[in-house]
Amino acid sequence: MIYSFSNSGFRDPETGVYNQTYFMEVFHREWYRHLREQQSLALLYLSPLLPGMINQPHLLDFFTGRVQASLLRATDLLARLNQQLFAVGLFNTDEAGTRTVLERINLQLREFSAEYKQHHGIGLDYRIAACLCLPNTDIKPELLFIEAESRCMKNDRTNNDVLHITGN
Repeated sequence: MIYSFSNSGFRDPETGVYNQTYFMEVFHREWYRHLREQQSLALLYLSPLLPGMINQPHLLDFFTGRVQASLLRATDLLARLNQQLFAVGLFNTDEAGTRTVLERINLQLREFSAEYKQHHGIGLDYRIAACLCLPNTDIKPELLFIEAESRCMKNDRTNNDVLHITGN
């Protein structure tokens, strides 16, 4: 793969998805737009659980490709936050829409794990968490990130619960 400098400012070089800086800028802008227009949005955190013995450079690229394939709207945003964590921003969505996306991601990643296990003898697992919010002046956007990360780190992959974040 030839590295493209045209995307270097906002793309993660290993996976090709958006980087944390770009995601945070877009999410912050969308937060205030949703606050003005009284629309809800969702934040999903996704953590692939890769066995330490696997040394395949394109594994995360394939993993994120499957997640990206489950995001059907042009406004849905996938980004890499750090080595172990990815975020998905779903804008102008409700609980049913968030659950639909969660189901599509789970389906894609189960298929990917089965294919990987068939070829390499070991499946891949992941954790996922979702927080849905109707922004208001009592809630800071950081709360969504804190809650999503906390839930993701303790969830198992079969958990499709959507946490509703509300203000006081």
